[in-house]
Amino acid sequence: MSTHFSDPPAAPPSDRARAAAWFGLAVLVLPTILLFAALTVLFMATPHIAADLGGSNAQLLWINDIYGFVMAGLLVTMGTLGDRVGRRRMLLFGAAVFGAASLAAAFAPNAELLIAARAAMGLGAAAVTPSTLSLISTMFRDDRQRGVAIGLWAASVSAGVALGPLVGGLLLEAFWWGAALLVGAPVMAVVLLAAPFLIPEYRAPEAGKLDPASVVLSLAALLPFVFGVKKLAETGLGTLALGSLVAGVVFGVVFVRRQLRLASPLLDMRLFSNRTFSGALTVFMLATIALGGVYLLFTQYLQLVAGLSPLEAGLWILPGALGLVLVSTLTPVIARRIRPAYVIAAGLVLSAAGYLVLTQVEHVGGLPLLITGFYILYPGIAPTMALVPELVISSAPQEKAGEASAVQSTASDLGVSLGVAFLGSIGAFVYRAQMDGVAGASGQTLPAALTEAEGLPTVAGTALADSAREAFTSGLNIASMVAAAVAATAAVLAVALLRHRGAIGGADTGRAAPAETVSEDAEHEPSGSAGR
Repeated sequence: MSTHFSDPPAAPPSDRARAAAWFGLAVLVLPTILLFAALTVLFMATPHIAADLGGSNAQLLWINDIYGFVMAGLLVTMGTLGDRVGRRRMLLFGAAVFGAASLAAAFAPNAELLIAARAAMGLGAAAVTPSTLSLISTMFRDDRQRGVAIGLWAASVSAGVALGPLVGGLLLEAFWWGAALLVGAPVMAVVLLAAPFLIPEYRAPEAGKLDPASVVLSLAALLPFVFGVKKLAETGLGTLALGSLVAGVVFGVVFVRRQLRLASPLLDMRLFSNRTFSGALTVFMLATIALGGVYLLFTQYLQLVAGLSPLEAGLWILPGALGLVLVSTLTPVIARRIRPAYVIAAGLVLSAAGYLVLTQVEHVGGLPLLITGFYILYPGIAPTMALVPELVISSAPQEKAGEASAVQSTASDLGVSLGVAFLGSIGAFVYRAQMDGVAGASGQTLPAALTEAEGLPTVAGTALADSAREAFTSGLNIASMVAAAVAATAAVLAVALLRHRGAIGGADTGRAAPAETVSEDAEHEPSGSAGR
């Protein structure tokens, strides 16, 4: 008989959350918006930072990348640690670190200190992110309420990523670049003041001791792998990128083998034997890979091809972001009547259609078609973002919710990074192929070509800029075609891997028995079959 984690039992009516829990949810959603906005808030500010602080090109890249890099590397450790020392305690620790680091980053006098402060922000974010999602599972035990709460949490993630460039653009119009980072301090101050009164503490019963070797191995696996993916996006498959990826995989194998031997592992690998858990993560990874790479190319098109200012680009993004938030909020309600697999698949098919629209965008007058495709594909990913966290959390035992939420957040970070690396590399390859006859940096990147074009005579400069914009747009077209194929594949897998899961909180959502283990056959029974 194989060992698998079952879904936890449905909550009785007496466990329905009261008003205080919804106020507590607001306290959890607020920092979530901030943490994910911090991933993109400096996209528009990078030129201003370069002018103010100087720094090399590598330093400017690290100013943007180090936050997500540290966050991704520490999520699993922080999520598991929260289960053992207390999830609210970990939330408060992360909020304090993030708030203090935001202040330091906003007033950093040089690039080196800004990089260090952004790394500390990543540490704080790694502590807060899994705590917010796992605390929701503690506060909302009723299936329907938890589905709505996690849907709102997912909407806040989406809103943060989408609104980061807009908020950065707006603050740049009125203040200096540091204002985009300074907002972290007051937001986290609200969390520190309100959380002790509105959010209950939870610590896993009979939690084992933390294994220091597992912590080191998790960092040795995740950090080189994430670094390798980022280098792959920047420079292609060079020695450093390949070596980092290989090192990450090797340490990852060692990490997994150690977890399987430990009585109290840092990450319980049995979670992945749950069909809902592993299937939801697979679909989520593919969906974020498709979105991550195309979103980067989309924002670059707005500024470098269409010639929009940072604020104008952010305003064009805003309606799509609002659509995504709206669909994310409505999705859990729809999933009460329709199985999540079909809701997720329908959204991914819509996203694939949006990516196909982007394959037809041209470099001259292509903005309306670009925006149309974006407004189709962006809300289309909302069901995946709203329902996957619920599926992941509800398929894990309550005492493992921190681990489960950390894995889900890590999958999100890795998916976006892989999308930027692979689809960004496809776009760069197409650009270089079409600019093959152009020497120097102009033949490598669009920004370099536009900079060179400004220094040339009018006719020659216009010709170079037009050729570079056309080559970039061709890269966007091809990358969007690949993204459409990835999204379509994810839609098929959603139905194949998740259709056994009943509607969320509906009459056919019967859970498996509350015992911690069930047989292989019981695990693969449709979740709606129990208790009919």
